[in-house]
Amino acid sequence: MKIVVIGNAGQLSYELVRILGEDTICLGPEDTDITKEDVLSKTLSQLSPDVIINAAAYTAVDKAEDDLALCHAINATAVENLAKYCKSSGAFLVHVSTDYVFNGHKGSPYLPDDPIEPQGAYGKTKADGEKTVLELVPKQSCLIRTAWVYSAYGNNFVKTMLRLMADKPQLTVIDDQIGTPTWAKGLAQACISAAKNKTAGVFHWTDEGVASWYDFALAIQELALEKGLLDKAISVLPIPTSEYLTPAKRPHYSVLDKTSARKAFADCTPTHWRKQLSAMMDELSSN
Repeated sequence: MKIVVIGNAGQLSYELVRILGEDTICLGPEDTDITKEDVLSKTLSQLSPDVIINAAAYTAVDKAEDDLALCHAINATAVENLAKYCKSSGAFLVHVSTDYVFNGHKGSPYLPDDPIEPQGAYGKTKADGEKTVLELVPKQSCLIRTAWVYSAYGNNFVKTMLRLMADKPQLTVIDDQIGTPTWAKGLAQACISAAKNKTAGVFHWTDEGVASWYDFALAIQELALEKGLLDKAISVLPIPTSEYLTPAKRPHYSVLDKTSARKAFADCTPTHWRKQLSAMMDELSSN
């Protein structure tokens, strides 16, 4: 089976290559233009993939509010182009989406078929991308929503917290946004399972458990001190969202229900987020 990964600069593509092997074809901006249907189709036709995993996304949530054209091009237009190619070629598409397609008001874990109501530019463009996949290739695609992704590679909440905790005497972190941290390695394993088994449908995948950003930050500091990534503890204080205003609205509650994914990706086992965080930080401490 020939798998081609779209996107070569993000956390997910990094973990996909680590699992699939260094010879995995990852297409970045230097290889093709995913926002132009003819260019992308020509590139993919030359490669003739059996499966495409789309790990490319515009994820700068706040910046997206002022950069809507580029955000839409990557999160919606490019996804439509990929779906069109798959429809014409017969290739299977694994596409990754986000908890930001929900409004965050439900108060219990979101099911894959719950109605979506994105609140900001990022979520709206990701929802547009989902729509084209489900319209064009519903039986030829796997749509996987995830949340709060981090890894040892790239920029993410964990690495930001480690940097700030090393530099600052005190931090404030939001405690009324609830979700689930997700190690990109586990997400990559779910994507590969979907790709190899051509598992069609809409699924949710995160690590297990629930946390606020504040809980997440406390765990990061505790584990970093244990593993020697930090040499001193600082005060971390909880604050409400109302005291940390951002350009984009974020869902207050975006825990995703993984019941169907546990059955569909039987060769993957969701692991509690704290255990995954510890494993990722072991990687950081060994580098």
